[in-house]
Amino acid sequence: TPACTPSFARARPIVNILMNDDHQLLSWVPRLRRYSRALVNNRDDADDLVQDTLERAWAKSNLWGGVADMRAWLFSIMHNLHVDGVRRPRLHTVTMDDDTPEVPVAPTQTDRLAVLDLQAALDLLPVEQKEVLLLVTLEDMAYADVAQALGIPIGTVMSRLSRGRERLRGLMEGRAEPVRLKVVK
Repeated sequence: TPACTPSFARARPIVNILMNDDHQLLSWVPRLRRYSRALVNNRDDADDLVQDTLERAWAKSNLWGGVADMRAWLFSIMHNLHVDGVRRPRLHTVTMDDDTPEVPVAPTQTDRLAVLDLQAALDLLPVEQKEVLLLVTLEDMAYADVAQALGIPIGTVMSRLSRGRERLRGLMEGRAEPVRLKVVK
């Protein structure tokens, strides 16, 4: 009978559910880290953004049952935290440690230069285009998921993606501005 069942035996299903949710939440950490590093361009700030995202998600763990797509929900949280961080003024700090090891150099310098060129071009994109471009290309999210994560209509996602790709292509080819299409009557 349920009244005679020890409390730890009744709690086991709840513990199993929470452990499954923990594993589901933690399975998204590598993708969150990859997106945050591309978004903020600083490893420490990116790790802080991921930690803040996971902390916020964990604080709202009572909502997990109603979340249809954990990935979109987590990326929504990260997006909102990033926007809040961009709006908030930051103090610029200088690392004082001279013993910090250098980042290992890739075997071929041209690959490294191409990545730096791409990063510089991404940095020149407007934030709205950069977010959509990174979520679609780097995170392989569907347009509908991106729209849900950013809280914008799907048509806006497609428009920002198109403009972002064109601008990025132009920047990578050395053009300052993207090619403008002519209106034909």
